[in-house]
Amino acid sequence: MKILKIVLIVLAFQYANAQQESKIKDVTVYLDGAEINRTATVNLNSGTSEFIFNGLSPQIEESSIQISGLKSASILSINYAINYLSKQKQSDSITALQNELKILDDKIQYQNDLISGYNEELSLIQSNKRLGNETEVVSLEKLKTFAKYYRTRITELKVETNASYDTINSFVKTKNNINKQLAEFNVDEKVQTGEIKLKLNSDKATELNLNISYNIKNAGWFPIYDLKAEKINSPINLEYKAHVFQSSGCDWSDVNLVLSTNDPNTNNEKPIVNPKYLNFISPYSNYQSQRATRSYNYKYNPLVKTVSGVVTTSDDGLPLPGASVIEKGTSNGAQTDFDGRYTLKTTKGNTLAYSYVGMKTEELPIHSSIMNVALDNDAALDEVVVIGYGTTSKYTNTGAVATVKSEDIVSSLYGKASGVKIRGASSVKSRSNLIYVVDGVPIKASAARNIDPNSIESIEILKDTSATAIYGSRGSNGVILISTKNTSQKRVNELGVVIETGITNTRFEIDKKYTIPSDGDVTVIEIDQFSVPATYDYFAAPVLNENVFLTAKIGNWEQYNLLPAEANVYFEGSYSGKTNINPGAIADSLTISLGVDPNIIIKRTQLNDFKKTSFIGNNKIVHKGFEIEIKNNKQSDIQLSLYDRIPKSQNRDIKIDDIETGTAVYDKEKGLLKWILNLKSGETDKVKYSYSVKYPKGKRVNL
Repeated sequence: MKILKIVLIVLAFQYANAQQESKIKDVTVYLDGAEINRTATVNLNSGTSEFIFNGLSPQIEESSIQISGLKSASILSINYAINYLSKQKQSDSITALQNELKILDDKIQYQNDLISGYNEELSLIQSNKRLGNETEVVSLEKLKTFAKYYRTRITELKVETNASYDTINSFVKTKNNINKQLAEFNVDEKVQTGEIKLKLNSDKATELNLNISYNIKNAGWFPIYDLKAEKINSPINLEYKAHVFQSSGCDWSDVNLVLSTNDPNTNNEKPIVNPKYLNFISPYSNYQSQRATRSYNYKYNPLVKTVSGVVTTSDDGLPLPGASVIEKGTSNGAQTDFDGRYTLKTTKGNTLAYSYVGMKTEELPIHSSIMNVALDNDAALDEVVVIGYGTTSKYTNTGAVATVKSEDIVSSLYGKASGVKIRGASSVKSRSNLIYVVDGVPIKASAARNIDPNSIESIEILKDTSATAIYGSRGSNGVILISTKNTSQKRVNELGVVIETGITNTRFEIDKKYTIPSDGDVTVIEIDQFSVPATYDYFAAPVLNENVFLTAKIGNWEQYNLLPAEANVYFEGSYSGKTNINPGAIADSLTISLGVDPNIIIKRTQLNDFKKTSFIGNNKIVHKGFEIEIKNNKQSDIQLSLYDRIPKSQNRDIKIDDIETGTAVYDKEKGLLKWILNLKSGETDKVKYSYSVKYPKGKRVNL
């Protein structure tokens, strides 16, 4: 028995010695996920030593673990595991609330004990209330005394019982409020922690200062912008703020922060384009054509609790009443009203699915409190005619190492050649499946086209075993390694943030240390600010919305490294609402809506002279004409961009004729009308346009 105790003590001592303290030194926070860098000092004996770094996040991506600072020591093994016996340390605020819950439970139990005592005494009094017996007559004085005691004590007991119940109800309400607050803190009931077991070998005893890095998923940051314009024709002040959150199970205490626009959790696997074959299908089948994965670059915003917006059609911008908006993974949803508007309070989901009969379903991460969505048609075609054009090529795979000139690759990337060909690759038919690696980072060919040719330092070709040994089967078609010159740009802004702009992402090195608890709550960090030159304009499209919007157009916006995000708008010192900034739009300038100006009145009416229908043979002709009236009630002159449209036919039996556009600039391809109007203060202007629609009698057209 003594020997067993000694063995257990020795094992416990060895296990205690194996436990190593580590501290988070700095954190790189991605849009989705984070890289944690820890430091630890270990004393290494000669031979094999094993160390356990515990108290880590239970959400570590095991394949991302890296160890450095080994000097001459070598790694024998690295293992990551979950320790279910070790508890996560809660933050002080959460611990205080949980302790308060325990105190309230004790107080509730005390009141329940009092109620039990009151009930026992009441039962005792009621069971002994009979006076005297059959042979003894109770005096009146004695009866009065007992009756008074009975009445008084019973009343006291009931009053005390009710008071205890009231106290319990008060405690229960307080408990409910505390539990709601804990829910706001996203307290995870799981108590397990992660630990890394590291086995090292060394020829001599030494002390090592280890760096341990790994990635986690339950963290991230998202941008929020404040746009402030004092008056028209003045620059816009743009404040760029980062909202950082994490619920990794470990607090980040006094750490150096770097915010990166990179997203390591994005699916980086390029798609494979296979042939598509057409065939006849049943008209009753549920076949749906496959749509390309959209590239929105929107990220989930956990702060959004209520989402509102408008659901429209993508082809004509008309609202879709009765469209379904569902929080994916839940039963929580809403339907759009007659104007296509919806409002939905979010619960635990992070994606909204928009659907409508005859439309393709759209899924978007909950990234903003305003989410306007345009759905695409999903109607099947009655007849499909396919004409194919292509070229075929023959290649002889000799197995020899063929060289590819750098200028040939550059020419191919920028559209000056038909493609990059690597002789000796495993499949000459799949030359479009080459892997492009820029400065050690695999990227898409489309992204490689964005590289400035002048920034390329060298290009190296890998093929056959040299490619597959590093990149696996993905590299069987060849790998193009592009090394660039040190073109990353660094600057320090007025906030002291070091901003490094690389080829594929931007890094913001925060100049002071931060403590971010593991409660999912948000820490706001101001990372940049700009005074942005802007061109102001008023915009109106009364065919869709009879409001006039003030817009600001920002040119050369790429230099600001903006991300798609929600923006708070302040104009002339007052809060004007919210808008969305989408720098991913393909345009030369970035247009921001600053809100509705009620001092500009616009009215669109149908002209009576055109409210008529005529018939010629088997055709029906509908005449349409509209007048748009604009009045400037502002104290200053304005310039207004006014838009409307003339419908376009999608059927050869529907003809659009007699088009009169007046003073508008008319885009015949799209049917869009545009007027640029300059109105003085108090001035009114009118514009008109008309057209006719001819189609067979007995048919209906969506006029």
